[in-house]
Amino acid sequence: MDNIDTYLVNFKGFNFDLPAVDVDFLENIEDFEIRDDDIFIITYPKSGTVWGQQIVSSICFEKHRYGTETVETIDRAPFFEYNIRKKDFLKIPSPRIFSSHLPYYLVPKGLKNKKAKIIYIYRNPKDVLNSYFHFSNLMVLFQFTKTMEEFLEKFLDGKVVGSLWFDHIKSWYEHRHDFNILFMMYEEMKMDLRSSVLKISHFLEKELSEEDVEAIVKKATFENMKHDPKANYYDIMHKEVGTRSDGQFLRKGVIGDWKNYLTVKQNERFDRIFQRKMKDFPLKFIWDINEE
Repeated sequence: MDNIDTYLVNFKGFNFDLPAVDVDFLENIEDFEIRDDDIFIITYPKSGTVWGQQIVSSICFEKHRYGTETVETIDRAPFFEYNIRKKDFLKIPSPRIFSSHLPYYLVPKGLKNKKAKIIYIYRNPKDVLNSYFHFSNLMVLFQFTKTMEEFLEKFLDGKVVGSLWFDHIKSWYEHRHDFNILFMMYEEMKMDLRSSVLKISHFLEKELSEEDVEAIVKKATFENMKHDPKANYYDIMHKEVGTRSDGQFLRKGVIGDWKNYLTVKQNERFDRIFQRKMKDFPLKFIWDINEE
C-alpha cells in the first residue's frame, strides 16, 4: 500500500481515490461473497458509469423504472470500492447491483464462477480524458490540474484514479473468458439507446414489455438523467463529498467533445500512443459522432 500523493493510494498496482476508499475493505475484497444473481457495472472512470447504473436499475426494478420509489441511483447501484453511504452490502436484497472501477485482478474471486454478471462499458479515451479533466477539477476529492497538458501527462502515465486506461480495458478484455461479461460501447449506447437497453436486458435475462423498454429508454436519456436529482449525484457531490464550484457530475455526455479541448499536437501525440498500445485490439472505437 503506497501513498502516491495526498489524493491517491496504490493498492496492488492500482490507484484508488485515497479520501474515499476503504482500505480495510480492499484488503478483504477477494473473499467478498458473491451471489449468483449479482450484477457488476465495471467502467474506467468517466466512461458511462451513472448511465449504466440508471439502465440496469431500471431493467431490474419496476419501481425505479417508473419512478415510484425515492431511492437514489447511488443507493440502488452503489460503488463497490467507494462505499460513500456506508451501506451494508450483505443486507442488500437480491438482485444486488454494484458499480466499480476495479481492474480484473482485484474483483472478488467469486465472480469467476461465471454466474454473476458483469457489464463493462467502455468509451473512446479522448472523451474519457476530457471528461476526467473537468471532473477532477470539480471534485475536492481529486487533485486540481491547471491545464489539459498537465492532466494529459498524468492520464498517459496512469497517475490518476483508475490507473492507466489502456491497461484497464485491455486486461478486462484479455481475461473476458474468466467471467460472464458483456462489453458495451458508450458511443453505440448514445447512438441507439433502445437497442442497447434490449441488449443489456437480454444479457441479464430480464423479460421486458414494449412499455417497459420505452420507459427505460426515456429515463436513461442524458437530459433526463441530468435533471433527475435521484440520478445526477448533485446532492452527494455538493453536500456530502464537496466540490470546487457549482458544476454538474453529468456535464455533456456527447461524442467528440475532446476536439474542443485537445490541441493538434496533443491529439497527434495521443494517436501515436493509442496506435502503439492498442495495436491488434479487436474492440472498435468511435471518436466522432460523424463517423457513423
